[in-house]
Amino acid sequence: MISRREMLMQVGSMLGVAAIAPRALVQAQARSQGLTAVGNVLVSLTPAEAETLRAIIGRLIPADENGPGALEARADRFIDRALAGALKNLRPVYGAGLAAVDSYAQSSKGIAFAKLSVSDQDAVLAAMEQNQALGFTGGSAQFFNLLRTHTIQGTFSDPFYGGNENFIGWDLIGYPGARVAVSANLQRMDVKPESSRKSAYDYGMFNKAEV
Repeated sequence: MISRREMLMQVGSMLGVAAIAPRALVQAQARSQGLTAVGNVLVSLTPAEAETLRAIIGRLIPADENGPGALEARADRFIDRALAGALKNLRPVYGAGLAAVDSYAQSSKGIAFAKLSVSDQDAVLAAMEQNQALGFTGGSAQFFNLLRTHTIQGTFSDPFYGGNENFIGWDLIGYPGARVAVSANLQRMDVKPESSRKSAYDYGMFNKAEV
């Protein structure tokens, strides 16, 4: 399974994409469905599904000595809201996939995924990544890759979409935040740029309600 270090290196190389959110999610549909009010109420997933998802993303990008991870960045909230908006066509895929994760965890480890030890959770995810876990439509690797992609997006995309809480993802990769102008000081190579602590949608040039 990909390491946290490898994950951050990949994200750093995709900074221009990750900073503003994937094209599929930068849609008027998501903006017009009230997703600006990113509270903690589930809008798509069931409580059981959300529990499984949180346990998964907590292992895909775990908190460690480098800082908080996907769970702290609320990648689960990002996914939940995306499944009610721009990614609503994937809602059945998530329902079936998360159920399959728990079913495989039960059959191979004797308990639901969220209740497993960290090492057993990693073993289940490794089996999924290698397409060895049974019970998944289209193969377990397909669902694993979907989860990993959306976890990365939820951790590092613009916080407007529900993830990257408190700019955790941007802080992890050293991205200073959205700006509409770049000063001379920000272009210096010998000084780490100060974080703007702003979403792209904090600027008036981006209309959140635009259709």
